[in-house]
Amino acid sequence: MSLNMQVTPVGSPHRKKRLDFEEIPDAETPKPKRPRLSLASGFFPCLQSLAQSPSVVEQDSRILQIGPYILLEPREDGHSYTAVHRHTETEYSCKVYPARCYPETTAPYGRLPPHPNVAQVAEVIQGDQNVYIFFPPGRGDMHSHVRRCKRLPEGEAAALFRQMAGAVAHCHDHGVVLRDLKLRKFVFVDRARTKLVLENLEDSCLLSGPDDSLADKHGCPAYVGPEILSAKNSYSGKAADVWSLGVVLYTMLVGRYPFLDTEPAMLFSRIRRGVFSIPDGLSPKARCLVRCLLRKNPSERLTAQEILLHPWLASGAATSEDSCKTPSGERRLEQVVPDTWSQKDEEEEEEGLQS
Repeated sequence: MSLNMQVTPVGSPHRKKRLDFEEIPDAETPKPKRPRLSLASGFFPCLQSLAQSPSVVEQDSRILQIGPYILLEPREDGHSYTAVHRHTETEYSCKVYPARCYPETTAPYGRLPPHPNVAQVAEVIQGDQNVYIFFPPGRGDMHSHVRRCKRLPEGEAAALFRQMAGAVAHCHDHGVVLRDLKLRKFVFVDRARTKLVLENLEDSCLLSGPDDSLADKHGCPAYVGPEILSAKNSYSGKAADVWSLGVVLYTMLVGRYPFLDTEPAMLFSRIRRGVFSIPDGLSPKARCLVRCLLRKNPSERLTAQEILLHPWLASGAATSEDSCKTPSGERRLEQVVPDTWSQKDEEEEEEGLQS
């Protein structure tokens, strides 16, 4: 039976801000569209169709009922909501996407087997206009946690970063490139803030084989790799994810992004040069891992699986004086950047790079 009801839009989908690349001569690459992904067979036994249009609860236009769920206040990104199951009173996080994007949005979840550090889909409800994906609730994200703490002790950072790298390695092993990887993507699932999950696979890309070459330029400006800004044709999607992990780790340990500037063109120029500073207070092994991830040449970066074998993670936060060797000819890290996390950093987290 086909559904002809009208579904009240709960929120407009998040649109990432486009940044003009014309000021960067070596970044004028044609950007082919990603092929539309087909839905995996037998995917989502929890998929439901709405038996009726979303209804307004108690005359409050800010609260909508979607199937057995009540959508409460929207979050900052505009298409995420806190949701409560009407019968069990269990809290969930709900992501809302246009129905036309349903196959492409949900395909990565069908590809990935369960992993303790990747959030699992609890239920999907599809309407005529929107699709509603429900996840277990998070207890705050890493971006907010680092801003509140300024910087994390190495022991805490190592324990949390190990989980992040494990989630990314799991995705890469199953042909999923995350593309828009950043601190805000990871959320805590416990009150003690010791366990993290990758909140969603939004903006990820499915690979059809071992080749991870991508051509579109997509991501958050503060986390984008130099090869994405400079590539004439294609770049390694997995290596670009590893660069983003390097930015994540640096920010956790230092309390600021490794590359900062108020003007996008200058920010991209700094990233393309790949020169940054590491404070002396970090242990040699922590410094080593940061450098192994933020290498300008993508082929010299560790893979996500190799990150898990690094001594800093294998033995916890290292404090010994043993240092790791870096590639010959590596430039000294001398650039000084402000030791602050400004409002501009928050804006760069929110604004996307998509072309």
